[in-house]
Amino acid sequence: MDDSKIVQLYFDRNEQAIPVTADKYGNYCKHIAKNILGNNEDAEECVNDAYFNLWNSIPPNRPQMLSSFLGKIVRNLAFNKYKRNTAEKRGGGELTAVLDELKDCVSDKDDVEKAFEHKTLASDINEFLGTLPAKKRNIFLRRYWYTDSISDIAARYGMTSAAVSMMLSRLRTKLHDFLVDKEYEL
Repeated sequence: MDDSKIVQLYFDRNEQAIPVTADKYGNYCKHIAKNILGNNEDAEECVNDAYFNLWNSIPPNRPQMLSSFLGKIVRNLAFNKYKRNTAEKRGGGELTAVLDELKDCVSDKDDVEKAFEHKTLASDINEFLGTLPAKKRNIFLRRYWYTDSISDIAARYGMTSAAVSMMLSRLRTKLHDFLVDKEYEL
């Protein structure tokens, strides 16, 4: 079913909206959550919570890209669950490795301007991604948006894990330099 029709189901408060969404985007959502959380049970719980949040978000929101809107909900829920899990000395997944790789590219400064800086940073990272060739941009997003493992990315793009790691290292350096040129304190 077309995304605009699915969104309309939510606006009509038609209970079929959730099963239709699950049929179309269930695997996509579970992939995102599992990569962050590292286990199926937590991922499934997160995905179910995402459908509930989606139901409560539409209306008033009318997303142009349902997949991105839902993916962001899943990621946020998975990150929150990951924080709870690691606070309880549990967890797993690729998130720790991904965050370690990016630690030199983002500031950990916490002040009044933080919210504004986050919006500006997101815009600047999108600008940076727009300068990359499609393959490099996709590999960067597979790692840092979807938190895919290096080996999964290598298999997807027919590369060695070492080549993917090297490409990501170079992209992180380019991102770091790009953000420094934009006068971020890193």
